[in-house]
Amino acid sequence: MGWAEKEFETIDLGDARLDRRAVLLAERLGQKPGASIPGACANWAETTAAYRFLGNDEVSWDDVLSAHAHASRARMKEHPVVLCLQDTTELDFNGQEITGLGPLSYEAQRGLYLHPTYVVSPQREPLGVINAWTWAREPKPDGAPRAGILESVRWVESYERIAEQAREMPATRHVCIGDRESDLLALLVKARDMDYAADYLVRCQHNRALPEGVRLWDEVMASEPLGRIRFELPAGRGRQARSVEQELRAQRVTLPDRQG
Repeated sequence: MGWAEKEFETIDLGDARLDRRAVLLAERLGQKPGASIPGACANWAETTAAYRFLGNDEVSWDDVLSAHAHASRARMKEHPVVLCLQDTTELDFNGQEITGLGPLSYEAQRGLYLHPTYVVSPQREPLGVINAWTWAREPKPDGAPRAGILESVRWVESYERIAEQAREMPATRHVCIGDRESDLLALLVKARDMDYAADYLVRCQHNRALPEGVRLWDEVMASEPLGRIRFELPAGRGRQARSVEQELRAQRVTLPDRQG
């Protein structure tokens, strides 16, 4: 049994031929992840069948993902701690004749947004993708707010799915990790309402007001360092490579159920 056949052994697209095509396509793309579909397929017949599969309105991407997510959860159960990394990325299809696209970082760009949760072990072993959302932004009218769902909701929804799964795996500690976009009071409140079924680690963006009348960052910086770490920061985005030393601090605080 090949890796793709094992990974997608629970796939059920309603037709055994579609199931086999999904497994073969995953195998081909896995062998050449940087190739185009014609470049990854063995011949023109395979290429034609791949495009026919991808254009089938009866097959959705989450139907395919569900089999991989099932296999991912089985791998997660083998670990006492798993890191659930969520983030948003752009799928840039600018210049291509595709319907249903929306603007990206710039209004003139066209593409889709993808928000997956990718799970790894603390030892950096990849375990798989357990959920994802994809959407097209609505165009932004001049001087008016953008219509459509608030994209910040994706962070909260992802935490909710992670926490629900954590309850089903009591022997595996789930840690939801996000960058500064995930510093949302709604996410923190959701975690509290779900009794912290999953831990969270969020890169702080907002210097929030605390009930005692002080600010979050001042309160944390007033504590004694727990230790220090030193690492090499690589060059990138106009900065030079350099050595960095960081202090580690921890402080337990209470946040109000409002922005501030």
